[in-house]
Amino acid sequence: MDAPPEAQPAERPRNAAATRRRLLDAAAELFAERGYERTTVRAIAERAGANQALLFRYFGSKDGLLTEVVARGSLEQLHATAPEDLFETALRSMLTRSGSGADRSLEVYLRSVGRGDEATGTLRELGGEYQKVLAGLTPSPDGALRADLAMAWLLGIGLMRTVAAREPLASADPETVCRLVLTTMDRFWTLPSPPPPGPEAG
Repeated sequence: MDAPPEAQPAERPRNAAATRRRLLDAAAELFAERGYERTTVRAIAERAGANQALLFRYFGSKDGLLTEVVARGSLEQLHATAPEDLFETALRSMLTRSGSGADRSLEVYLRSVGRGDEATGTLRELGGEYQKVLAGLTPSPDGALRADLAMAWLLGIGLMRTVAAREPLASADPETVCRLVLTTMDRFWTLPSPPPPGPEAG
């Protein structure tokens, strides 16, 4: 278990802001590569070129750092994107994760969910926020179910492409994947709800 090392002298504001950004960037990379549980505070600090004490000073804990990584990525994307564009934006972000400056927060989610009790609350909150927005895309009373199904497909694509690296999906052209998936999703939100099951025959 990572414990806070002894406190260090305070940084100047400009240096503090730069160090904070480096820690967030390093954490995002390592959480995406290794998952939450397997990423240590020491490794994050080393990649950021910072002292571990500064990580605890700025974020309080590894869980606090995860919260900020997710907030900077997925929650920021969620609040800045029109609901009707959210699924496509999230899909494209995940498919092009290797680009310079690419948002890797969904990959962090994939590699971290279920990997540590500390991370669970943050990740559950993220899933709930996405569900609420996506459920509003359909007038159907089963909107929450449809939102969960859409998220399951999105995260399943991410799991197969970035975590399992299963071919041919792992190396498929992002535009091809988007065309196939989004064509189906356009109809998904407008499909009428199936009628409730009738009474069982006696």
